[in-house]
Amino acid sequence: MRRLLAAATTIALVVIGVPASDARAADDRGVETDRTARAARTIKWSSCTEPALRTHQAQCGFVSVPLDHSDPNGKKIQIAVSRIKHTVPDAKFQGVMLVNPGGPGAKGRGLSVLGSLVPKQAGAAYDWIGFDPRGVGASKPALSCDNDYTGYNRPAYVPTTAKLEKTWLKRAEGYAKACAKSGGELLGHLKTLDTVRDMDLIRYELGARQINFYGFSYGTYLGQVYATRYPERVRRMVLDGVVNPARVWYDSNLDQDLAFDRNIQVYFGWLAKHHRVFRLGKTTREVRQRFYAEQKQLIRRPAGGVIGPAELTDIFLQAGYYTFGWNDIARAFSDWVREGDASGLKRLYDTNNPQGKDADNNYAVYLATQCTDAPWPTSWTKWTADNWQVHRKAPFETWANAWYNAPCRTWPAPSGIPVTVSGETVPPVLMVSETLDAATPFTGALEARKRFPRSVLVEGVGGTTHSGSLYGNRCVDDTIADYLASGRLPERQDGERSDKRCSPIEPPEPVAAATADTKAKRAPVPAARLEMQKLIAGR
Repeated sequence: MRRLLAAATTIALVVIGVPASDARAADDRGVETDRTARAARTIKWSSCTEPALRTHQAQCGFVSVPLDHSDPNGKKIQIAVSRIKHTVPDAKFQGVMLVNPGGPGAKGRGLSVLGSLVPKQAGAAYDWIGFDPRGVGASKPALSCDNDYTGYNRPAYVPTTAKLEKTWLKRAEGYAKACAKSGGELLGHLKTLDTVRDMDLIRYELGARQINFYGFSYGTYLGQVYATRYPERVRRMVLDGVVNPARVWYDSNLDQDLAFDRNIQVYFGWLAKHHRVFRLGKTTREVRQRFYAEQKQLIRRPAGGVIGPAELTDIFLQAGYYTFGWNDIARAFSDWVREGDASGLKRLYDTNNPQGKDADNNYAVYLATQCTDAPWPTSWTKWTADNWQVHRKAPFETWANAWYNAPCRTWPAPSGIPVTVSGETVPPVLMVSETLDAATPFTGALEARKRFPRSVLVEGVGGTTHSGSLYGNRCVDDTIADYLASGRLPERQDGERSDKRCSPIEPPEPVAAATADTKAKRAPVPAARLEMQKLIAGR
């Protein structure tokens, strides 16, 4: 445990946004040069226990922050952090790089390893800082409400009967009540702005005048809000899978519904193109009809006794996020349709929808943040009208997403007013998005680009992958490496468009069965990115 900050007045200055480091010199890398001041705020680092972090010789510790930032002298909570230090000579050190994988609710302490994935060794000049946001993972306390809520045998998502609708409403209201019981004081202090203020205290504790930041998905919203509140403390930012700051959060979920339906049609088209391999239909329409027919059958006869229509939607949802699992989903579904073998579907569901306290922690903090960042409709009439309207255009994910977020209707903590994001005075920022990203639609990247007039947007043209940087796309990844190494960005273009256009992450070649030979031919995905993929895939 680290002791409290030396002076309450210093905390207050940081909390209200007055630069606490104004009187201390720093060079153009954002590195504090007043060694006496830096030594006064030291995190107690020790070796990390997680295998991946230990392999990279990471250090772990905690930062003490106020539970309520409006009361800096009040109750404290602990933010779990990790650090992998720079390996270049100190003269070439470029400062600290905070990382967030998204969510909200995703653990980030393990992502200090991300620097090793940046091409051209451009990550070696930074201290990479992972952190579990407040309420998450190893941070103390961590929020958990109902560990069994997302288990098997859930009702069908589409409320075609009054009974189904009442069942889901009761479940959602019950989860909100469980969080009211377990959340305590923490529940009212899990807004994005709370985490942004925590980030600035992490910066302060690291002795840095400025931060660099790498955010994925929801993490891009953290970066936008941080830059809005503390523009003078931003050095460089990479924002991948850019959240629309104008659609927080009820409206953004409706946007997602339309985008995921579009992406699942893209996937159905890929399955049809490879009908000889998977035997699921020769046209997109045939595959779509097969999917919905099987989903309907699962209401009466769950696959393997546990995979019902809701579980099948969740399995296929991964295809809307990433191309990497397209073969696995296709094989599992084909095995069930053609042979009655549900083992592949169950394996995929268990992999992508883990149960227990950790999974519930992710979901609970997701809700605690999104439900309180901005107001949600309290009238169920509003929810039903909007979701049925969208469902008629986009039936794949609309009601699944509605029920996922439905606890927000009766959430037991008050909502705030979202920050008006503005980057007028923020240094150049690099944004990344693929054209058909469903989780954070491309229109959001264009909106964020407009609000950050010195930003540059790299587009994976026509791609469906969400937050796909550092997966091996050289056009994208080399642009990131050049920016982190020198601050150099592509030239910003006129109009509402991307500034650099890259080929997207390509769909895989179809594989009928997983064998040692076919696995050897696949391009490896770094283990850290596979883990982050699972985290980012949380809604």
